[in-house]
Amino acid sequence: MGSTGTARRGAGLTWRDTEAREFMDAPDCDPDRLDRTYRQFDVVNRLVSGWRRIYRQHLRPRLDARRPTTLLDIGFGGGDIARALARWAARDRLVLRTTAIDPDERALRHVRGLPAAGVRFEQASSADLVARGDRYDLVISNHLLHHLDADALAGLLADSQALARGLVIHNDLSRARAGYGLYAVATLPFARRSFIHQDGLLSIRRSYRRRELQAVVPPGWQVRPMVPQRLLLTYEGATR
Repeated sequence: MGSTGTARRGAGLTWRDTEAREFMDAPDCDPDRLDRTYRQFDVVNRLVSGWRRIYRQHLRPRLDARRPTTLLDIGFGGGDIARALARWAARDRLVLRTTAIDPDERALRHVRGLPAAGVRFEQASSADLVARGDRYDLVISNHLLHHLDADALAGLLADSQALARGLVIHNDLSRARAGYGLYAVATLPFARRSFIHQDGLLSIRRSYRRRELQAVVPPGWQVRPMVPQRLLLTYEGATR
């Protein structure tokens, strides 16, 4: 959980605030605020995460109308990204089979009962899937990288390479003052009822800049900027 002192240290955004911890990650956080946060991810991601563009430019060209394409979403959170991708593929009459995983049982409880045609949600880690020998045509994540320390990041990238037959896209924030200020103002009305305001600001302070991320990933991984203030960490696996 973040502290006032940590917030002051990270406010300048010159350096990553690796000490900050998001409020929703605390096992004893308020369950009602947590559930509202999961629900609000849908709105926030539609506004700032750029997945519609990613789908059109990078994912849709790899899908097929007859042969199923498999996709793994690591750390699904509120489940909105996996569900949106499945919905867009269905509208385009393309066959996409999505597995969405998250190690947090609270995330799995949230998605139970939500409409999720073409998506299977599971409580698991990427390491669990590597251990059982799973492979997927596409592997993605959203807002995951900034949560991880150096060892966990290395593990995620190794797991992603082992799990992916083709493209991997880890989509995350890019730390910048403009985005921080806009987000602070836009989400202030939600500060009392969910964690979307406080944790979003913590996430920005924890996030990378392009050169920082490129410096810590293995060879073969590429960091691409995307508007507004996004980083796409991509890897192209072997052909299918």
